[in-house]
Amino acid sequence: MNKKKLEKKNNIVNFPSKLSSIEKEIEAVIFAAAEPLDIDTIETKLSKKVNIEKHLEKLQREYLNRGINLVCISKKWSFRTSPNLSNLMTQEKTIEKKLSRAAVETLSIIVYHQPVTRAEIEEIRGVAFGTNTLDILMELNWVKPGGRKDVPGKPIQYVTTDDFLSHFNLQKLSDLPTVDELGAAGLIDSSSVDSSIFGTGKFYKEKQDEKKEDIYSNIDEMLNSTLDDNDKK
Repeated sequence: MNKKKLEKKNNIVNFPSKLSSIEKEIEAVIFAAAEPLDIDTIETKLSKKVNIEKHLEKLQREYLNRGINLVCISKKWSFRTSPNLSNLMTQEKTIEKKLSRAAVETLSIIVYHQPVTRAEIEEIRGVAFGTNTLDILMELNWVKPGGRKDVPGKPIQYVTTDDFLSHFNLQKLSDLPTVDELGAAGLIDSSSVDSSIFGTGKFYKEKQDEKKEDIYSNIDEMLNSTLDDNDKK
């Protein structure tokens, strides 16, 4: 009677499969392993010697239609996510990487000395640096070529970009702190830092322009007052 009932369901008899104790051991050993295992390694972990390959093939069939499959690659066995579910395991993560000391120093020199050539950067730093140092800064879009210097060889000059200002929340280059201000804030040890890295102040152009504008406005006021005096006379 039971047989007839089982046959009525799609005419397929599906008996629940059970794992033997040795198959459970094999399953546990492979699951706990940090890397794929060969048959010899698996055998050393088991409580008794058996035909491991036969049991592995059975386990492989058991996991065939599950989210995790038992796979054999280069004669080594491991559990892997089912290929048709691998998209669920995809995770995008932003990894922050610190700039190398060479990149930080190069960026500082460009910021405070721009426009500046590679040779000038190396002269200030006192050492040569790899091409990839500038490549990294340009890849971040913090630095870009800013024309060529009018000297023999016409070397490329480098300057900072608007993205650099945006990243560091600066409105203009004159908002950059001086070496003394950085030392006072405790951000650097000004006694051991080569101040030449931070330039000579020639890039505080905005401030200089503001001063010029103030001078011109004073001249205009003086001229106007002189004209008024002459009219009175």
